[in-house]
Amino acid sequence: MIPLLEKYITFITAEQALSAATVDAYRRDLTAWINFLTANGETTPETFDPALVTAADIRLYIASLTAAGRSRATTRRHLQAIRSLFNYLMKTGAVAVNPAADITTARLNRSLPVFIDPGETAAVMDDAEAADDDFISLRDNLILAILYNTGIRESELINLKIGDIDLGDGELKVLGKRNKHRIVPFGPALAAQIESYLRVREEIFGRADYREPLLTRADGNPLYRSLVYRVVHRRLADAGVHATRLSPHVLRHSFATDMLNNGAGLNTVARLLGHESLATTQVYTHVTLSDMQHNYQLAHPRAQKKGGKNGNSHSSHPL
Repeated sequence: MIPLLEKYITFITAEQALSAATVDAYRRDLTAWINFLTANGETTPETFDPALVTAADIRLYIASLTAAGRSRATTRRHLQAIRSLFNYLMKTGAVAVNPAADITTARLNRSLPVFIDPGETAAVMDDAEAADDDFISLRDNLILAILYNTGIRESELINLKIGDIDLGDGELKVLGKRNKHRIVPFGPALAAQIESYLRVREEIFGRADYREPLLTRADGNPLYRSLVYRVVHRRLADAGVHATRLSPHVLRHSFATDMLNNGAGLNTVARLLGHESLATTQVYTHVTLSDMQHNYQLAHPRAQKKGGKNGNSHSSHPL
């Protein structure tokens, strides 16, 4: 690895506690950027001097990504990686200014999150709460129930330990991004499911230590992401859910949307989801507004076009 990058990667891994996926993306992006700047042969990636980089150099690189057909999201990620590297170098005294600080890219066209219709979610959750004494069925039911009832991420679900569950108070202690903990409440129905699962788990594997994972495979080993995805996708597909994606994250989106639609405050939902910025949570208000506008167009007679496809096709009553 390029020495400069090696120190930076160590910093964002150990001190900033960025996820492994983010670290890998930053490593690839910054390696590509340094290789681009040193491609003329005057210097090498190993002897690259960041103090000589100008804003024009960075703009040229961003332009090259755009010309190569890279997406806006990818281009923004490359720029963010460069900006973050220079912020680190300023802290260490290696450079005096951040040449990427004032560079911007085209704004992303943010797509609305996919969520499940509340009626369909209710049917799926009713099935997930059904009594069952088979370990795998109990576990799969619990995967869906926890994801929708708490809105936690797939990775957070996998990392849940038995000691993170407080059945008495109905709370989960969740380890989120950047190793930050938060408390997420849950109701008595989910508590009963967890109790049933733990009883069967103990019968199979014996009394568990509080540090052991809550959810396991049939052999007692921890879950992994593709297994959780398959469980959720299969159960939602079998239930006939109408959504463009059937994934664990869709259940998180559904949790947030349903909470807001039923009167929860934006700050509350942000804390439950573990969002550091309200701007991240506000996308769900666009979802609820969009749904509200759709329902208005369908239901209100003055919003409908005469004889229109979505409108009121029958004639008005005579005076």
